[in-house]
Amino acid sequence: MSRQWIRFPLREGECSRQAHCDLPQGTYEREMGREGFFGPTAHLHHKHPPTGWIDWEGPLRPHAFNFNDIPSERDCPLAAPLTLHNADVKLRVWRTHGAMRHLVRNADGDELLFVHEGSGHFYCDFGHLEYRDGDYLLIPRGTAWRIEASTPSYFLLIENTDGAYQLPDKGLLGPQAIFDLAVLEHPHIDEAFKVQQDESTWQIRIKRRGQISTVTYPYNPLDVVGWHGDNTVVRLNWRDIRPLVSHRYHLPPSVHTTFVANGFVICTFTPRPVESDPGALKVPFFHNNDDYDEVLFYHRGNFFSRDNIEQGMVTLHPCGFPHGPHPKALKKSQVDPATFIDEVAVMIDTRRALEVSDAAAAVDVAEYVNSWRAPGIQG
Repeated sequence: MSRQWIRFPLREGECSRQAHCDLPQGTYEREMGREGFFGPTAHLHHKHPPTGWIDWEGPLRPHAFNFNDIPSERDCPLAAPLTLHNADVKLRVWRTHGAMRHLVRNADGDELLFVHEGSGHFYCDFGHLEYRDGDYLLIPRGTAWRIEASTPSYFLLIENTDGAYQLPDKGLLGPQAIFDLAVLEHPHIDEAFKVQQDESTWQIRIKRRGQISTVTYPYNPLDVVGWHGDNTVVRLNWRDIRPLVSHRYHLPPSVHTTFVANGFVICTFTPRPVESDPGALKVPFFHNNDDYDEVLFYHRGNFFSRDNIEQGMVTLHPCGFPHGPHPKALKKSQVDPATFIDEVAVMIDTRRALEVSDAAAAVDVAEYVNSWRAPGIQG
């Protein structure tokens, strides 16, 4: 049976004519939204910042994790430490250098590698690709692969345990919007791939139901001589993403959606101009995302809406409470707004609540919950 939301936009009291624009003097807008900015919304205008708390008790609090401090140097990505997870997605961090002397295959789900640092070569069933910082490497379930790092490499691994990664519906924008599919690169059976095919003993470590099996061959199983089809590894770099922007309206995070999965989406925030219209919001709006947990992995740049966040750190805002820009960022946007946002970040929004692993809990920045306090206000 088909169904639809009960939607009947109403107005009450002192409110703006449009969301995120020309707010009533001295008010703070908060968006209550469903379905990750796609469903019904209400915009409430408050006298005080919706994040103006002075104390917090209980487990539902915002987190910041310094993933840089997680010991994650491993020879095998399947052994990379788990950080955040639920039934649909598992996040890991993995550092490596040199060449892997074995192959891996994930039989539990599709793997998405985001290259935070480093460069090198990626070998898989389909051929050879070079990688660099800022690349996404999308690896279908069941693909055998390995890395040869030319420089020390640091990856964020995003495992999709329930289905395949897909692209968002771009609708009226057309298929070339955000990034043209022509920029996607696939592995090639080039000379580098052929050279690594040898008759030495090789192992494939296979993960299934969280357990590792090892299969040994008397030759390199990456011995493909040709292939055809559309189920393959693809590479996308954030530098090829051309974000949607508006000079008159602060667009929601969902316009930056890069990949879609069952139970979560992945968005990429890339450098972009700030809204120039005098009445438009120039920082992310305060909002409740009451259906999704929000995770942000900070890759590089100046993270303009957050204090004390460095490259390689991660924030987690569970659904159920309002969040938005920190006081310094909000004040600066009102007094001396920037004209350009120079940041790159990966956002993972999950429908199911995320669990925090022991590895992530060990690098939790406890004071992050207090970073929304206005200067001089104590609990």
